[in-house]
Amino acid sequence: MALILIVPFLGTVLGSALVFFLKEKIPPKVEKSLLGFASGVMIAASVWSLLIPSIEICGSMGGFLGKFQWFAAALGFLLGVFFLLLIDSLMPHLHIHSDRPEGVRSGFSKTALMVFAITLHNIPEGMSVGVTYAGVVAEGSAMKFTSALALSIGIALQNFPEGSIVSMPLLAEGKSKKKAFFLGALTGIVEPLFGFLTIIFSSVMIKFLPYLLSFAAGAMIYIVVEELIPESQEGEHSNTGTIGMALGFALMMILDVALG
Repeated sequence: MALILIVPFLGTVLGSALVFFLKEKIPPKVEKSLLGFASGVMIAASVWSLLIPSIEICGSMGGFLGKFQWFAAALGFLLGVFFLLLIDSLMPHLHIHSDRPEGVRSGFSKTALMVFAITLHNIPEGMSVGVTYAGVVAEGSAMKFTSALALSIGIALQNFPEGSIVSMPLLAEGKSKKKAFFLGALTGIVEPLFGFLTIIFSSVMIKFLPYLLSFAAGAMIYIVVEELIPESQEGEHSNTGTIGMALGFALMMILDVALG
């Protein structure tokens, strides 16, 4: 379990460590391609690692869920979207390259608000890894450990560029390399934390596993549509974000199918 939960966090740590090797900010086109890559990974992970298993688990059940396999996936997905919408509306945060804070008004510094924004992104990723692992250990479940590992690796891959996208702007704002690295890495700590909490919650309410899987998918798709894709397309028009998205989607799909 520890390996599954810690791998995504290591991706964030390694990405944040780039601040020690890069002297200037990430070029806009590279940043867009990285954001697109992250969105592609998250979309593919939501479909192959979360929504499809949710539907398959329902198919193995009897009664209402066995007959209407789509119900749990659809309901959980919508609940995940609206849950993140609520959190996004309440939690004070500031997106990279933006000067307008979102959420409730607060006296937090710009640095703190930027860290909160990326931390918000990482919460559903930790939940998705946790609930997938819960599905693996659930009695009678057909989900495999390699499927959970594939999702964990995929999240780590998209966390790598995300970590650098956080730490480099902090360096440009005058933070020391050590502090920029620490704050960038800190945004990923919520992933193993929320992953562990999700495992505990899932073990108590294992009958709701299909809903929890699709809930995590909805939360991840919200982040993609609300934040990652718009940020990958803002400014001067470029196709690099779209290309990055395609590569990220294909890589995550291959990982899940090959390991799952």
